[in-house]
Amino acid sequence: MRHLPALPLPIAEIQVDTGSFFVIVLVAAVAATTVATVPGRFVPPVVVLEIFLGIVVGPEVLGLAHDDEFVDFFANLGLGMLFFFAGYEIDFGRIKGKPMRLGLWGWATSIVIAHAIAFGLMLGNVVDSSMYVGAAIATTAIGTLIPILRDAGELKSRFGTHLLAAGGAGEFGPILLITLFLSTEKIWHEALILVAFVVLAIVVALISVQLAPRGWRVLERTFEASNQLAVRVTVVLIFGLVFLAGKLGLDVLLGGFVAGLIVRVALRGQELRIFESKLNAVGFGFFIPFFFVVSGIEFDIDALGSLSAILKLLLFFSLFLVVRGLPAMIFYRGTFNLRDRGALAFYCATELPLVVAITTIAVELGHMESSTAAGLVGAAMLSTLVYPFLGLALRGHFKREDDTPAPVVSSEAQGA
Repeated sequence: MRHLPALPLPIAEIQVDTGSFFVIVLVAAVAATTVATVPGRFVPPVVVLEIFLGIVVGPEVLGLAHDDEFVDFFANLGLGMLFFFAGYEIDFGRIKGKPMRLGLWGWATSIVIAHAIAFGLMLGNVVDSSMYVGAAIATTAIGTLIPILRDAGELKSRFGTHLLAAGGAGEFGPILLITLFLSTEKIWHEALILVAFVVLAIVVALISVQLAPRGWRVLERTFEASNQLAVRVTVVLIFGLVFLAGKLGLDVLLGGFVAGLIVRVALRGQELRIFESKLNAVGFGFFIPFFFVVSGIEFDIDALGSLSAILKLLLFFSLFLVVRGLPAMIFYRGTFNLRDRGALAFYCATELPLVVAITTIAVELGHMESSTAAGLVGAAMLSTLVYPFLGLALRGHFKREDDTPAPVVSSEAQGA
């Protein structure tokens, strides 16, 4: 897992590999160009191309690009932006009620299944720690999926609403597990720090909600101005909370995710089309592609050189679908037909950033072998390359009633 440095490094100490930086930017542009020009039925998700091309230009294949402190810094920024959008897309006005209940029950069931399977693997000497493996295979990369869902027009659909709820639970829940149980042995200490962070985040949210209606007109006037105040304020909030989470010893992913939730709540009811287009340009135009390309560059193919590592990769790839897909098939029987439940299962089984985070922590603490970590990360990469394609195939060519935008149901109507 990448960690933002606690303090900025002096610029003289940073060795800048401008060649690698250019190759990464070029790869991101090539991926976007490919997606824009390939006929619709054959076009792959752009994040899939970014990861794949990152592997190709990385040190394991062509050796055109390498990671260093400078590259990792920009990848960190992309990771923070990625989790910001994951939090921002979770509109509690849309997912409250049934979608949220199903998402929480699905993830709770996944955790039980995951740890039962991981415990069996530990007894069979396949893995060293059931806690870390169980947490890793029960995640969902909703941040990774958001660009795919947006390009497919799924975010505003009824299906997309339920997927956001299920994916949000599958991403935010594991972040809390990392913060409380996996990154430290001082659980109560971390719990108190987490409570302090939550309190500070709530205070920031309340202040933002109070100031947003009065300040929005001022921000709107800057949309076409050179100062771009609205975007700058949002970026300050994102990386301010990321910095705060890091300084408190919490996982920095939590800061970006909470920043997205705060901005969504604070700006509820405002016209956000232009504002969102500018955030998308900053995030998905540069920073987030940088993270995905670097993820491909940093992938350790050599660690998969043994037969046991390859078998573990295939095992974990299948377990992702069992652990996250099975609850989707069960809990959504009265909500979606079999085809859509299958698509939901494949989307929920797509994993990546949190698998990298959990395996990094486990290896650093001596609770996971490098072959197991490589198998998990490789399986997560493969899930990102394969499962969204299958979800798109099941959903992509059929216009049904559930494709219409999901209405926001008021609390009074839900109570009735």
